[in-house]
Amino acid sequence: MGPRRARLLGLALCLPLLAAGCAATHLSTDGSPAIRDTASPAAPSPGYSFRRLDDRPYTPPDWPQSLTADLYLPDTPGSSRRPAALVVHGGGWQRRGPEDMADIAERLAARGYVVANIAYRFAPEYRFPAQLDDLRAAMDWLHAHAEAWRIDTRRIVGVGYSSGAHRVSLLASRGPSPGGSHPGLAAVVAGGLPSDLLKFDDGRLVVEFIGGTRAEKRDAYVQASPARQVTPATPPHFLFHGRLDALVPVDHATDMYARLAAAGVPAELYLQPLRGHITSFLTGDDALEAGLAFLEEQLGGEQ
Repeated sequence: MGPRRARLLGLALCLPLLAAGCAATHLSTDGSPAIRDTASPAAPSPGYSFRRLDDRPYTPPDWPQSLTADLYLPDTPGSSRRPAALVVHGGGWQRRGPEDMADIAERLAARGYVVANIAYRFAPEYRFPAQLDDLRAAMDWLHAHAEAWRIDTRRIVGVGYSSGAHRVSLLASRGPSPGGSHPGLAAVVAGGLPSDLLKFDDGRLVVEFIGGTRAEKRDAYVQASPARQVTPATPPHFLFHGRLDALVPVDHATDMYARLAAAGVPAELYLQPLRGHITSFLTGDDALEAGLAFLEEQLGGEQ
């Protein structure tokens, strides 16, 4: 067999594997797997217009660092209460900003969500649980303005990617401010989620976020790991993750999904083929649309 013919035969043998690798695996805790073609077009969003109000302070005056949110108010008709979304950007717990999540915030606002796309304190100057406290303050802020912004406080969701996904998932699992009387998150969309910090070697980002190594701060690593905080009371989760993610390996998503399923928590897992950590975020339209559909189902219908 000549070299050219051998190459063609090899290509023919690989095509079925490539075709299988180009489908996103989409699993639900109801036990029904589904395969979705990532090349299919994303579903259109409802077309509510919205106002964007930038840099609205959300922390109390005595907070260690003044923090702001970009607020999106959809022009939904009538006077009924709307769902809200707490949107949190990634950046290794110590960089980036809300502008990274602006497209996602706009997509949520177009679906009728009041959206708070927040800034938060950075490590290593501020360590765990400072960022969790920031999200709790943002939740308090949304509840305090629920009347003015027509928020249904029973339908506030968290949406984040990477370390932002870590924070919203941890908030969902750990609950709102201790002693607070308002509800926590109703559901979560988490992409590229670092679900178990004990899985990481003692790399700089995690060590600076926690303030020590796994041997030095094991209890803090456990308390800061969403997967280790899952209970039957944990809110529903939609997880999406790149299969080729080298920064946050895919077993963070599959293990989190397994823990949610074992606890009886409604969850879906959307694994993106041929995606790493950054490309999963930049080319995640299909996963995001599936996540928005999951939110609508959990909140009781289309907004």
